[in-house]
Order: sequence, then structure tokens, then C-alpha cells
Amino acid sequence: MHIPDGYLSPSTCAVGYLGMLPIWAAAVKKVKKNLNTRLIPLMVIGAAFSFVLMMFNVPIPGGTTAHAVGGGILAVILGPWAATICISIALAIQALLFGDGGILTYGFNCFNMAVVIPFVTWFIYQRMAGKTEATSSRRWIWAAIGSYIGINVAALCNGTELGLQPLLFHTAQGVPLYCPYPIWISVPAMLLAHLLMAGPVEAIVTGLVTRYFQATNPSVIADRIAARVESTKAAFNKMWWAIIGLILLVPLGLLAPGGAFGEGSAEDIKKAFGFVPKGLAALGGHFHALLQNYGVPDSPFSADSRNLFHQSIGYYVAAVAGIAIIAGITLVISRLVAGRQGNDPANS
Repeated sequence: MHIPDGYLSPSTCAVGYLGMLPIWAAAVKKVKKNLNTRLIPLMVIGAAFSFVLMMFNVPIPGGTTAHAVGGGILAVILGPWAATICISIALAIQALLFGDGGILTYGFNCFNMAVVIPFVTWFIYQRMAGKTEATSSRRWIWAAIGSYIGINVAALCNGTELGLQPLLFHTAQGVPLYCPYPIWISVPAMLLAHLLMAGPVEAIVTGLVTRYFQATNPSVIADRIAARVESTKAAFNKMWWAIIGLILLVPLGLLAPGGAFGEGSAEDIKKAFGFVPKGLAALGGHFHALLQNYGVPDSPFSADSRNLFHQSIGYYVAAVAGIAIIAGITLVISRLVAGRQGNDPANS
């Protein structure tokens, strides 16, 4: 679901950023009153969890892959606005450090994964289970259902964004300038991958984690954010162990053959269509991230290595580096918040 640079026109990318700017501003405003040093650990956990979860590719019939995002469970635990911030941070690190998703397309990638998934999940979850007790089975069931629907709505948005490009941007002869996949191909392809595989994984993760906290620490999924903040320490410790476990298993994400639909390189497009759209060639593939494709470039541990063990080492390095950067960013934010609160007369 990470749209690379070159698949969307510059004007489309501008719309993505313009649309996300007020959403990011609203998200910061919404969580600002709760953004204290006790909530910071849950937010760093949320960003790290989403980042690592997206490294687990699952195979799709037809030779492509897809992945869960974790937006559903973050919405349940942190609320949709905080989830938007967490996933946006994870997506920024993926784009800048690993070349996963474009720089120009970052706005639409955030809209699809950091807005649509959390808010659709939260809406369904609150409407169907929000007034029940924190330990009610309705909570984990509707959290899972909501996240399944959420990731598929995001896939629909993604497929539509890609599929509109050849209709809106083409030469006088009708040759696409950017994404060459028409909407009658892009939408079914995205929905197939997420209805069959990525959606169930997202639902299982959301349902299991929700059920786990119901059994061990139900206040983490309480309706009041204050109650969740009070449970930060216990949730922090439990989720860190889960993330460590995921890191140990990340090489499993390498076992899925092929790449995700709509994320192919210019060479892949040329093999499929016999040409590379001019706009895609001009915008795509020029930014080389430090750990491109979650590997260590110019080493045996690069993403292009044919040795699965070497690829796994590169994947481990990528996972640890990504989480370290997420933790560093969040640590800076926490110190700034702590300093601001220390200077605020209302907190003295």
C-alpha cells in the first residue's frame, strides 16, 4: 500500500499534502492535552509496532504481496488521532530511510494508512462496542471487524488513486504519464490482496491484542484516555516484549515471493507494459535511501543478495535501525514536552 514516487502526478501529490496538513494539525491539537511523559511510551510503542508489522509481507494469489498496518489496534488503544501521528512517523522513516513509499506521495500514503484505517476502525468500534464494559467480548470482536473493514477501505482508496492517473494524466495519444494501471485493474487488484490476506491479518492482530489487554490490563482500552495513560507503564512493558518478538521473526517477511501491486520499479513496469511512462521515469527511482529496500547497500547484506541468511541480517539491521530512530524522535518530543510542562504554571 506504499505508493512510490512516479505513480502519482505532482499535482496529485500536492493534493495529498494539502489534505494531510490540516489533519496533522488537528491530530497534534487533539492529543496535545494528553501528550505528557506518561503517554509518550505508548506512542513510541505504537509507531514501532506499526513499523515492524509492515515488514511482514504475506503472499497474495497471483504472485504479489501485501501487509497489515496496525492502524486498527492503535486506534483502539490510543484513539484515532494519536494513531494518525504514530503511523505518520513510521511511514516517514520508511520513506526516508528505506525507500519504502515515495517522498512526493507521502501525503497520500499517510491518508490511506494513517487516517483511513484508524478512523474507520474507531468509528465502527465505537458505534458497535464503545458503551460496553472494557472486558466485553463485543470489544475485541468489533475491533477486529472494524480493522478489517478499515484496511479494505484504505485499499479501495489506494486503488482509486492509482487508477485515476491514466484517466487524468496522459499524452494526446492516450499513453499514461504516471501509473499505467487503469482503475478497473488497480481497484480489484488492491481489494483482492486485502480482502483475502492483509485484511484477515490486520483483523487477527487487532482482535488478539485487544483480547490480550482485556484479560491482563483492561484499562488500556478504556473509553477515557486518562485511564489509558494511567496504565502506560504496564502496557509499555508488555508491548515492548511483543515488538522484540516481532523483530526476531522479521525474516519471515522475506519469504513472500514477488512485490506488492502498485509498488513495482520502472523495470517491472516496462516488463508488464513494454514501456515506462514518461512522468514515472522522471519522478521515480531517483531517491536512494540509506538502507534501500530494508537492506545494507554495497554489502553481502543488501536487499539484492540471493542468500536468504544475508538478506535476513539486512532485515534485522533495518528493523533495529528503524525502531531506534522512532525511539529517538519520541525521546526528543518527550523531553520537549517535559520541559514545557515544567515551565507551565498550571503544572506547578
